[in-house]
Amino acid sequence: MRRLKISIRPVPLVAAMAAATLAALGAAPAASASPPALPAPGLQETNPQEAATILIRAARLIDGNGTLIEPGNILVAGERIVAVGPAALEPPNDGFIDLGDVTILPGLIDLHTHLTDRVGTHWEEVLITTTPAQAALWGAANALTTLRSGFTTVRDMGPTWPYTDVDLRDVINAGVIPGPRMQVAGNYVSATGGAGDARQFSIYVDVPVVRNLADGVDAVRAAVRTNHKNGADFTKILATGAVLSRGLPPGAQQYSDAELAVAVEETNRWGRFTAAHAHGTEGIKAAIRAGVRTVDHGSMLDDEAIEMLLESDYTYYVPTLYVGVIVPRGGAALGVPEEQIRRSTEMMRYRNATFRRAMEAGLTVGFGTDAGVFEHGHNAREFQIRVENGQSEMDAITSATSISAMIMGWEADVGSLEAGKYADVIAVSGNPLDDITALERVIWVMKGGEVYKGARPAG
Repeated sequence: MRRLKISIRPVPLVAAMAAATLAALGAAPAASASPPALPAPGLQETNPQEAATILIRAARLIDGNGTLIEPGNILVAGERIVAVGPAALEPPNDGFIDLGDVTILPGLIDLHTHLTDRVGTHWEEVLITTTPAQAALWGAANALTTLRSGFTTVRDMGPTWPYTDVDLRDVINAGVIPGPRMQVAGNYVSATGGAGDARQFSIYVDVPVVRNLADGVDAVRAAVRTNHKNGADFTKILATGAVLSRGLPPGAQQYSDAELAVAVEETNRWGRFTAAHAHGTEGIKAAIRAGVRTVDHGSMLDDEAIEMLLESDYTYYVPTLYVGVIVPRGGAALGVPEEQIRRSTEMMRYRNATFRRAMEAGLTVGFGTDAGVFEHGHNAREFQIRVENGQSEMDAITSATSISAMIMGWEADVGSLEAGKYADVIAVSGNPLDDITALERVIWVMKGGEVYKGARPAG
């Protein structure tokens, strides 16, 4: 059985004042912090009482909280859901969409994407072969692909060209281009020579615009402050080495406990969350002790780390399994250097076994993919790997909906089909509880009451 953890978080100002007070007293700040507010869609939100109502009909509905409803009906007004299930049939409607023998679900959530990455251009070559404008344009294309594949909300884990993800989020929110709702890291925090050090070229070459390396407590604190000043929604810190990097080995802890702790402390002052890239066991444990919100990848979780996560009401494991399958199999075509394909093959010895142990322990897990390493729009291939390694179909879906929304702090607005939440709805043929790969073939997408793929309302 899944063990669902519930966090109670103070409002941002209170969190910041509390952290400052504790610091003045010489005490460590609490790990708990409030999430940022859900970004506005960019246009004035329609009052549901004034908007036209649209009835969406389908053979079945999975609500994102673990319940299957047959038949599936949703009543939408403007950007929000008005009613779900039999209650959706009671009020009159101004139009309808009859999707037939399909399953409708909440828009899916991916907690680990890289939307501004062009697949085939390895990230360690980006700084000397591409421009920030190219990253932004690829980001726009990748955002639409991601949305049309059924992922209506993502957490973007940091571009190689800093803050291009901030700009992408902002133009989507302004309604200029279509794309998923985004939380963005802006610029990851990495140590010199570590997982995020993209300066893998001659020491006589510099890229002055890129400042993503921070060594020592003071530098880490300054990096976190700079990222949030420049528009980040959360902090991404690289706690260990990486698989797809020439730097420190993935199993090695990159940042000291003190550096990780100050990153979380400073992020908490902003009322935000910290995500830790962490493959190796000791780096994972250090990140948990520091109070990060998510341990991303978590490839070498041991039993002690799993127990630490079970005891925490704040920190969550976000595995990325499909990337560990596709890189050893097709890494060369994706532009991954041979040495890093070998690293990924080696890490495969841990990833799936770690996930199976987490399932056996009843650990609550978020849904992430590392899309950008592989083709955008293939995010849903993660589901089959999870099911093959012990997660039930319903739990896999819940992981990518209500659980991931809760992890982001956006559970009031997205992640399930409930009255009052954004009308982020997708449809797949058949029933994904019988065949989880159905989620790889999304046929209909609505975000905020607007259809981006498939049938539109009929009068």
